[in-house]
Amino acid sequence: MDVTPLDIQQHQFSVRFRGFDIQEVDEFLEQIAHTLEALYEENERLDAENQTLRQEREGISAREEAVTRTATDTEKLIEQMNDTARKSAEVIIADAEVKAEKIISRASSRLGQIHEDIIQLKSQRIQMEAQLRSIIDAHFKLLEMGKTQMQTRDDDYEKSRPGRQTDNLST
Repeated sequence: MDVTPLDIQQHQFSVRFRGFDIQEVDEFLEQIAHTLEALYEENERLDAENQTLRQEREGISAREEAVTRTATDTEKLIEQMNDTARKSAEVIIADAEVKAEKIISRASSRLGQIHEDIIQLKSQRIQMEAQLRSIIDAHFKLLEMGKTQMQTRDDDYEKSRPGRQTDNLST
């Protein structure tokens, strides 16, 4: 039998010749002690569970921040790669134009050679653009895979939460 605070307040001990019934008082105190012990144990268990949940929340927050930083760093890296590729292409095109002008001014007899050089440079530019597109696509796919893996981990975490399991059982 659990003892409530009202039970303690309203309890009347029998009076005997020499005072209260010692056995009844001892039994009542034992009930109170048992109830308080159970309450303390439950309180300790809940404190430990609360601490565990706080640590889990901090871990999740740290992982979320890491993922956000990684995504930001990846975006910056992609922007830098695009800028570098653009500058490289501009340098290649600028070099090609300078070479073409020098060749045209020196001799019209070398016009055939100039056309071949221009075709070659355009081909290189197309190849560079294709390579850059494939690098960018590969990084984008890696980013998407990372997002998918994180979503899977989040879903697995939600499924494994103790509160979620009891919710699933009741539905």
